[in-house]
Amino acid sequence: MNTNQALRIHAYGGPEVTQLDDMPVPTPAAGQVLVRVKAAGVNGLDWKVRDGLVRDAFPLPLPAALGIELAGVVTATGAGAARFKVGDRVMGPLAGLGAYADFVVIDEAKLCLTPASLSDVEAAALPVATLTAWQVLRAAGEPRPGQKILIHGAAGGVGSFAVQFAKAAGAIVFATASGASRNHVLGLGADEVIDRHAERFEERVGGIDLVIDLVGGETLDRSWGVLANDGAIVSTAAPDITQRAPAGRRGLWFMMKPDAARLGRIAEAVAAGSLKSTVAETIGRAGLADAIEHNKQGHAPGKIVLDLTR
Repeated sequence: MNTNQALRIHAYGGPEVTQLDDMPVPTPAAGQVLVRVKAAGVNGLDWKVRDGLVRDAFPLPLPAALGIELAGVVTATGAGAARFKVGDRVMGPLAGLGAYADFVVIDEAKLCLTPASLSDVEAAALPVATLTAWQVLRAAGEPRPGQKILIHGAAGGVGSFAVQFAKAAGAIVFATASGASRNHVLGLGADEVIDRHAERFEERVGGIDLVIDLVGGETLDRSWGVLANDGAIVSTAAPDITQRAPAGRRGLWFMMKPDAARLGRIAEAVAAGSLKSTVAETIGRAGLADAIEHNKQGHAPGKIVLDLTR
């Protein structure tokens, strides 16, 4: 009998509200596959859900499992599911919660094959970060050569790919990050990196066509003043951005949508070395609760990944 442990929250709060629970192995429904999870990415949404910061925007019954992306192996298929066979290595976003478990059922349409040269840990770092970065850059219109783009939180998982995608589109890329991450972000292609702890970005930049806000809070509030007249801010961190936008300013709230075809192309680019992906830290299940808190407090550039084989 397979065991299935899942990291769940039983109340809103800090690390103390998470625990590993024994759960039944789920059964895939029509169009779904059962995946034995090998690795899962750690994301900011984990601690925001845990802390109750998004309970109004995303109400959910408790207890609830955390985790929003995975890489693993297909172990069973539901009726009509034909894209994958048992034994295939797959990766993808859940577009929901529950990836921190040994077994997960997921719609096969959300998944793509994992490139042979990528490990499961490397693959699990990609779905949410890459698809969010690709889509958020296009939420206010297709990026264009010469466009001035400011990316807040450029050293994180999403930000690292947003810098690369924006630069590949021919944009002039400004980025905010910690001073310790400056060289990392410059290495991704940013034209200018502003130390978010030591400098005020609004004193360094102006006439920005597009701000990608991955931080929220007062960083978002200070960003309206650097926009060009027809500029826009797209935020993944502030669901209330439209209410916070000053008169005459354009602000958009963004949520990633699964796109298996795009994810597959991006994963192949990472495997080929034409896109850089950085795993900041790999942890085992015993360290997952602490890793979620580490994500909240800040960490080295790149993505924290849970390795369930450890």
